[in-house]
Amino acid sequence: MHVFIIGATGYIGGAVAARLLADRHRVSGLARADARARALEERGVTPVRAELWDLGIVAGAARAADAVINAASAEDSPVAHLLVETLEGTGKPLIHTSGTSVVADRALGEPGGKVFTEDMPMATLPERLLRVGVERIILEGAARGVRSVVIRPALIYGRGPGLNPHSHQLPQLVRVARERGRPAHVGRGMNVWSNVHIDDVAGLYACALDEAPPGSVFFCENGQASWREMAAAIGRSIGLAEEPEPLSLEDSLRAFGIGAVTSFGSNSRVSAEKARRMLGWTPSAGTIWDDLSTDYYRSL
Repeated sequence: MHVFIIGATGYIGGAVAARLLADRHRVSGLARADARARALEERGVTPVRAELWDLGIVAGAARAADAVINAASAEDSPVAHLLVETLEGTGKPLIHTSGTSVVADRALGEPGGKVFTEDMPMATLPERLLRVGVERIILEGAARGVRSVVIRPALIYGRGPGLNPHSHQLPQLVRVARERGRPAHVGRGMNVWSNVHIDDVAGLYACALDEAPPGSVFFCENGQASWREMAAAIGRSIGLAEEPEPLSLEDSLRAFGIGAVTSFGSNSRVSAEKARRMLGWTPSAGTIWDDLSTDYYRSL
C-alpha cells in the first residue's frame, strides 16, 4: 500500500513512517524544506516538497496514495476539509491524529477520577475545542465515502525512530528542571495522565490502517502516572535527586505556558480497551518507568 503521511518529519509521523516501511508499505511524506526532504529520502520515504498550505500539492499527493495519515496539525481545519474532499467516494483510509487533551480537565495539579472511553461525553476545555471541531470534520468524511479514523494518543514517551526523535511533554519537564535546578510540577502534582510508548503508537496506526472501520475513534494508552511521579523520575534521570517543587499557577504559567492548564496541570485518563478489542492492538514496548530510567533524558 502507498501511504502519504503529512507530518512525516515529526515525532509521531516519523515513527509511523518507520513502522510502515518495516511492514513493507510504500511511504511518501510532506517535507517543508529541502534538507528535510533529503533526510526523508535517505530513510526510504519519498518526499513531497511543499508547505502545508500548498493545498494543490497536498491534494495531489493524497489523491495519488492508497491511504493518508495526518500527523502534522490536530487543529488545521482547512487541511482537514481538503483531505475529506480529495478522498470523497474513494473508500481510502484517512487517519487523523488528535490527542487525549480533548478530555483534559482544569485540575491545576489536583487528582481526577474519571477514566474516559470513546463513547463517553466530553467537557472539552475551551483551548481544545478547535481540535474537537477538526475531529468532527474528519469523522463526517465517513458519510462521504472516506474510511476516516481519529486516533487520540495519550502522553507519549520514548525516543522516536524518525527525524524528530523527541516527544513534547517530558522534554519540557527536563527543561524546567534544569532551569530551576530541581524538578517541578503544577500545584500538588497529583493529576494523572495516561501514557504510551511511541513504538506502540506507531503500532496502533498500522492496525488502524488495516482494520479500522469508517468513522471510528480510538484512544491510545498503555498505563498512567501522576505528574509528580514523572517529575521525580525526570529529576533522578538527569541527576537532580531533590523532591519535586510544587509551582503556583503563576509560576506554572511562566514555566510551561498555557500547557500548565491544558496539559501539565490537568488529568487526562483514558482507556484503549476498544483498540485492543476491535483492532487487536497489543502494546509491547516498555513502561514509562523503564524509559525514564534510561540515559535518554540526560542527553536532552
